[in-house]
Amino acid sequence: MSTTTLLLQLIVILGTARVCGWLLRHLGQPSVLGEMAAGMVLGPVIMGALLPEVHGQLFAKASLGGLSALSTVGLVLFMFVIGLELRAHRGVRQQIQAAGIVGLVSTVVPLGLGVALAPVLYPAFAPQGVGFWPFALFMGAALSITAFPVMARILKDRGLTSTGFGQLSLSAAAVVDVVAWIVLAFVVALTGAQGSQAGLLKITVGAVLLAGLVYGGLRPFFAWLLRTHAPDGEPSTTVLASLMIGLLGCALLTEWLHLHAVFGAFLFGTCLPRDDRLLRSLAQRIEPLSIVVLMPLFFALAGLNTSASAFSNASLGALLLILAVATLGKIGGGLVGARLAGYGWRDSLAAGSLMNARGLMELIVIKVGLDAGLIGPELFTMLLVMALVTTAMTGPLISLTTRRVQASGATAAQGS
Repeated sequence: MSTTTLLLQLIVILGTARVCGWLLRHLGQPSVLGEMAAGMVLGPVIMGALLPEVHGQLFAKASLGGLSALSTVGLVLFMFVIGLELRAHRGVRQQIQAAGIVGLVSTVVPLGLGVALAPVLYPAFAPQGVGFWPFALFMGAALSITAFPVMARILKDRGLTSTGFGQLSLSAAAVVDVVAWIVLAFVVALTGAQGSQAGLLKITVGAVLLAGLVYGGLRPFFAWLLRTHAPDGEPSTTVLASLMIGLLGCALLTEWLHLHAVFGAFLFGTCLPRDDRLLRSLAQRIEPLSIVVLMPLFFALAGLNTSASAFSNASLGALLLILAVATLGKIGGGLVGARLAGYGWRDSLAAGSLMNARGLMELIVIKVGLDAGLIGPELFTMLLVMALVTTAMTGPLISLTTRRVQASGATAAQGS
């Protein structure tokens, strides 16, 4: 791949993402949804159909390695800042307990519905040679995932990161995605693509050991380093380099554990001191690059794997069924879980709506399934459309919920 090709790809992807983001924002949607839609625009469904020769030359398979590496770096940097921003809304123990309940319920319900849906999809959409149970468990994992980074973007854009349901949803989404990745690793092991079921044990034990290392070793070390060499919250070049090494090391370990690098990045961010000055300094240095330049690349790469056959008359019924089951399972599961954790109906509905946003992590899961041969391009496209639609639903539902809260608060203020 030449440097010229890479630069041209970057220009086309970023330009398309900005235009789509601008259009979606004017329709009341988060700009991240436009970036996701840009992937579909640049894929074979739209650009490949309208400009097949240009598309084939610009996005030749052999030229995508650089884009893939850059997109991973962007995700790691973004999730590091999100982890750094995380604050406990209620007592830490209570938040962990609530997140565990919401995460468990909003995983089990859609996972079960995905398995129940598998007998309908398996005859027509399972690749030849794939057994029913690996296919069914993969569908369960795909429907149970929550888009942790996209959820964080939605909350951040709306200034809701520090709200009760925002903190609950972020914590619960982390629980959901870890469980879903463990299920996914087990499914891939069944197909033989990842060796044996020993891979599942490696992931579980490795995740526990990594958490112990981060909070037992890295947390006190970096607290001392920042307290000693960056007391004003402005890290020097040397301190910043140390932070980046710790960040990349944690991302590398979770990537090695097949939990994806974003989890290590988020975990490292949560272990740093809760210093608003440090947060502001790091966010100003990192966020513009990761959000504006690097994150749109992953959405574009996902769009290149889509197939126009998913929109044929024979497949539309299956697509609508997937959408219905996915939405019911996630919103219902999140709502019930939040109610069991002691939250009110509005916060519970908001949490369920946020859990229904699948975006980025869904793309990662279905790409793993596609690479492992568990699904084909047609079902991959359906699940990508499901990720777009469920993410698009999140904004209006959150607006409706928060508007009701603000309206009730205004009424109470007028009556006082």
